[in-house]
Amino acid sequence: MRTRPVIAASIIAAAAAILIGVMLLVVRPWESGAPRDTSAGPASPAASAAAAPPVLDPSTHLLDDAGAGAPVVVEFLDFECEACGAVYPTMEALREEYGGEVTFGVRYFPLPGHFNSRNAAIAVEAAAQQGEFEAMYQRMFETQPEWGEARESEAARFRGYAEQLGLDMAAYDEAVADPATEARVEQDFQAGIALGVDRTPTIFVDGERLELTQASDIETAIQAAIRD
Repeated sequence: MRTRPVIAASIIAAAAAILIGVMLLVVRPWESGAPRDTSAGPASPAASAAAAPPVLDPSTHLLDDAGAGAPVVVEFLDFECEACGAVYPTMEALREEYGGEVTFGVRYFPLPGHFNSRNAAIAVEAAAQQGEFEAMYQRMFETQPEWGEARESEAARFRGYAEQLGLDMAAYDEAVADPATEARVEQDFQAGIALGVDRTPTIFVDGERLELTQASDIETAIQAAIRD
């Protein structure tokens, strides 16, 4: 396998924002709706590993599927998270660079501190039910500066995106109102909590969580996974 250059321009642009994000955008389990258990000490590594769900499960939305045996990158993200928005161009560039060689998956992790993060995830999941996950995922990040940090519901704006994508709006509205759609978002969120996700973006490569110190760590891990 040839050695590839780091995708420098997008990685350098995103690096500072990612580092700020991993330091500041943190969710504690007891803030997530998960019960807080203060009666027991920390679980052993073996017990934690046994209890943890898979990073990639059959319901995970795949942006690119490179098939069996390919390295797998899974990002837990929040559509309102500025650090996720900053890393989005880098992830898109990596998808283009490693298309056909690496599987890229996305899981929802709407942070409680972001007013519209769950609304956005529900809108994306409603679009996914019509086969338009990727288009709505991209629209959310491309427009994030227009609605991020708003303190009122942006559900109507997100519905407008669905109209622009040509979705069946009756089916979209039904999906948004269906508790099962939010439950699908919550499924990813709770899986993230069980996997130790406490901030966004959190990225796993072949099941191993990356401890990002700089944005180029993502491509470094991908290259190592391809070599293995």
